[in-house]
Amino acid sequence: MARTSPFDPELVRELAGLIAETDLTEIEVEKGDLRIRVARQITQTVHVPAPPPATPVAPATVTAPVTPASAPAAEAPPPVNPKEHPGSVPSPMVGTAYRRASPESKAFVEIGSRVAAGDRILLVEAMKTFNDIVAPRAGTVTAILVEDGQPVEYGEPLLIIE
Repeated sequence: MARTSPFDPELVRELAGLIAETDLTEIEVEKGDLRIRVARQITQTVHVPAPPPATPVAPATVTAPVTPASAPAAEAPPPVNPKEHPGSVPSPMVGTAYRRASPESKAFVEIGSRVAAGDRILLVEAMKTFNDIVAPRAGTVTAILVEDGQPVEYGEPLLIIE
């Protein structure tokens, strides 16, 4: 005994065509016990500018040749990835970072500012809600890695407190 399926492949094709022609992401049709839902995934690519380097780059200088009698110069430590720095303060969410409460007010912190644990250091706006970012520890702000109004990703280093 052949059982006929209530499934209509032509209806699915029509719904898929309707989605393709419009900005809709899904359509659902229900008739009796039959329910057909056609959806498409939309992927967005967000380009986030790379954070500025954590340490300022010194201009090149010309030095005299080292004579064998002089002591060997101490080598500079290799640059530390801000994400791996022990004083790095990561973003707890995806959003937009703000260094001040309003465009007219002064920044919460600047390089060289002393902060106590719990002090407000930034705001991250996510879904129209402003979230306080507080200092996880006391110390001195040695680098600010975001600009005012810059989009940030979860875990992205915002600043460094040493």
